[in-house]
Amino acid sequence: MIAGLPIAFGAPAILFGLLALPVIWWLLRLTPPRPAAEPFAPLAILARVLKPEETPSRSPWWLTLLRLLIAALVILALAEPVLNPRDRALSTNGPLALIIDNSWASASDWDARVEAAEALIAEAESSNLPVSIVLTADRRHDATPTTVERARDQLRAAKPRPLKPERDAAVTALIAAFGETAPGTIAFLTDDIDTEETNAALTRLSGLNPAAIRIIGADDPAGLILTQSDNGADSLTVEASRLETQDSENFRLVARDSKGREIATGPLAFDAGEASASGTITAPFEIRNDIARIDVLGRESAAGQLLDDSFRRRRVALISGEAADIAQPLLSPLYYINRALSPYADLIEAETADMTTAVPELLRLSPAVIVLADIGTLPGEVAGPLNEWIERGGTLIRFAGPRLAAAPADDPLAPVLLRKGERELGGALSWIEPQPLAGYPPNSPFAGLPTPRDVTVSRQVLAEPSAELAARTWASLADGTPLVTASERGSGRIVLFHVTAEASWSTLPISGHFVDMLRRVVQLSRAVSGGGEAGSGILPPWRLLDASGALLPASGDAKPLDLTGTDTIRAGHDNPPGLYGTEDGFVALNLFAPGETLAPIEIPAFDAPVTRAQLTGDSAVDFRPWLFGAALAALLADTLIVLVLNGGFRGGMRRRGVIPASAAAAAALLLAIALPLGLGFAPGPAHAQDSQPGDTELLESLDQTRLAYVITGDDDTDETSKMGLDSLSNFLTSRTALEPGTAIGVDIETDQLALYSLIYWPMSEDADDPSPAAISRIDAYMKSGGTVLFDTRDRIAELGGGSSSLTLKMQRILANLDIPPLEPVPEDHVLTKSFFLLDAFPGRYADGPLWVEAIPETEDPATRPARAGDGVSSILITGNDLAAAWALDERGYPMFSTVPPDPWQREYAYRAGVNIVMYMLTGNYKADQVHIPALLERLGQ
Repeated sequence: MIAGLPIAFGAPAILFGLLALPVIWWLLRLTPPRPAAEPFAPLAILARVLKPEETPSRSPWWLTLLRLLIAALVILALAEPVLNPRDRALSTNGPLALIIDNSWASASDWDARVEAAEALIAEAESSNLPVSIVLTADRRHDATPTTVERARDQLRAAKPRPLKPERDAAVTALIAAFGETAPGTIAFLTDDIDTEETNAALTRLSGLNPAAIRIIGADDPAGLILTQSDNGADSLTVEASRLETQDSENFRLVARDSKGREIATGPLAFDAGEASASGTITAPFEIRNDIARIDVLGRESAAGQLLDDSFRRRRVALISGEAADIAQPLLSPLYYINRALSPYADLIEAETADMTTAVPELLRLSPAVIVLADIGTLPGEVAGPLNEWIERGGTLIRFAGPRLAAAPADDPLAPVLLRKGERELGGALSWIEPQPLAGYPPNSPFAGLPTPRDVTVSRQVLAEPSAELAARTWASLADGTPLVTASERGSGRIVLFHVTAEASWSTLPISGHFVDMLRRVVQLSRAVSGGGEAGSGILPPWRLLDASGALLPASGDAKPLDLTGTDTIRAGHDNPPGLYGTEDGFVALNLFAPGETLAPIEIPAFDAPVTRAQLTGDSAVDFRPWLFGAALAALLADTLIVLVLNGGFRGGMRRRGVIPASAAAAAALLLAIALPLGLGFAPGPAHAQDSQPGDTELLESLDQTRLAYVITGDDDTDETSKMGLDSLSNFLTSRTALEPGTAIGVDIETDQLALYSLIYWPMSEDADDPSPAAISRIDAYMKSGGTVLFDTRDRIAELGGGSSSLTLKMQRILANLDIPPLEPVPEDHVLTKSFFLLDAFPGRYADGPLWVEAIPETEDPATRPARAGDGVSSILITGNDLAAAWALDERGYPMFSTVPPDPWQREYAYRAGVNIVMYMLTGNYKADQVHIPALLERLGQ
């Protein structure tokens, strides 16, 4: 590295060659140009002999300088100068250990993270070092140092997860794998976000005694999360945290409904130096009820907020202490409550005034709010379940009345201690005149509502003075006595209106202000577990987030969400962030809990030298192509100059194109130096061309039977296809006389398809539709006897009956192919008995049929017509995801669980694969048993 300049030389010793330039100068000065060859012309020769400048003793100074420049350019190029070089020196004292954060924050720069890891693996390959890889967000870790090829396979199979990194588990696996062996270099590709166990985990790395440590951070950390959403009275408030706190930043919150449509937005502003901020989405109550998720515009990730049923229209149960009077509805305790809440909530009213019957019936419907109008003492068998419902998150709203006033003062379902009896005009505790309402305290949910001047109270239930009374008072009268009190109870709350729900004690129920107060209380409630679809104790995964924030159908790895425990549920490997339940009701599990904040990672002190870098940083520029190109251009200029000086252009066409032998030799030498170094003469990175199958590959394909699959371009799908077909090949080797080779991926645009009797084609949403030329090649392949097994992987119930994007993609492909009529595999089809006796062809899924070419029906089965290709169907279609059922990892464990999780289903999937392969290879020989008489007769002739 040159001081003050970001330039380094890969071979600095070659720069000593510049010291030879004076010697080269001296030699070139003493070397005159070659004498010009002229035709015999005595007079011309005599005339020139008299001129001394015609036979110079040395080269021109400018030509010598040009040749010195060529030599200097070649020497500098061979010294490998690089602008903005990276530190590429790995320690050779032990294996390379890679710790890679593949958490939610790595999704935005995952490609750069993989590229940086591949560069480190390439350095290890050049030094012949083993490589160990651990991914901090993976469930399982295989940290055993392995070959470079195996490490690259691990890296290609890795992907970001919608989880926080678990660095302690990764370091534990690394320590266990190395044992007494010390790694040479530990490279930590971090997402720059701290966790509770990060510092302790990294400190444990010192116990491995590495020779060097590299910390490679993100260029632009994805440090922005949403931690909590509060659906208030007039707006929805969103709490957020960020990683970088130096400058002020403004973002835009975007709210979407369950179909992903944007329905509302709001600002999110961070002040300089602040890590937390609150954003607000202002929208009508009805629109806020439709919000399903909240993200930061342009920063969508798994750190957004999913909203569940608790943010939607509430279910409110109404119970009165007396039966409704149909003749006088205005005197009913529930009349005004019903009128106030019916536009904003789903109301259910008890059919009986018997509390022992009404309360259990309503609790089974899992309401968010229960309203008790003038209910005094509740029976013990009712009070217990009601109190349990409150602690799980229910909101109990009580209204006073004569029964409550006569109840014991220490009512367990009252927010405050009540004074027995009530206060009224003309009573022992009386007012001179009815009392109006006072202003609302700042901690009240009613804060911000205008104080009504037309509401008066003439009678109320009083609260006993206590230290907690002021904090529990949401509304009071002008004389300071409480009108509405509330207290938290577990996850829920109890709210008490100290007046009746009808107009006998106050004018509040007949005012518009009553509607606003009830709406705000109901909006504070949330869905309660314990009833209904979303409230059951154990909820299955329904939709899960990926690392980029997209909601996808639940995978087989996620476990049901257990809500029966008392511990706070955190997102993890068993329960990734997403929605749990069903479409009718679900619970949202977010990655970050309320109140969580982000902090930058702190790297502890190590005994080994530590270097820091960014994933990409400033792009390194290799000067070698420029220098070699300039040297070649100067060499060509020198050649032309020598031709001119030596009369190369004066002899007419017969002399043109003659290049001096010394110049040609120099050009050849320069090319011989440049080309082995892999250098072009134009700047920019060099890329190796993709290898094409040659004669060796063709001979191997002809020499050994191989199963083939279509390369879709989707890495996950292609990896599953290869692993699945390889596992099926191993199964065939162990159960049959067939010993297939490893599976081969084919490009239907260019590869030779006729080498394979069966091609497995899985549908992928990320794959492009094949071109017309590729469709034509597939059509020709099928008509010449080959078979394509299409797998939509969405367990379609019947051909054309599916509506998923994968099924529609297959239908677009089939629309351009000349395919015969299809039918589900008949009971007597050869496929059912080609090796095993089967009645179904399951894969990862079990409920989809296998479609084959339809066989024309005849009255006599023995006279069924034979078809070309030994009766083998040219097309098979399934939706059961066969490759996922076959696929095993390197340790022999299934990569995907079956649906439903039945171990015998995987065995039957293998047997189905064996039957399909045997059917492809042997044709309809078993079906031809019905033709034995005719065959014997023909053989006898």
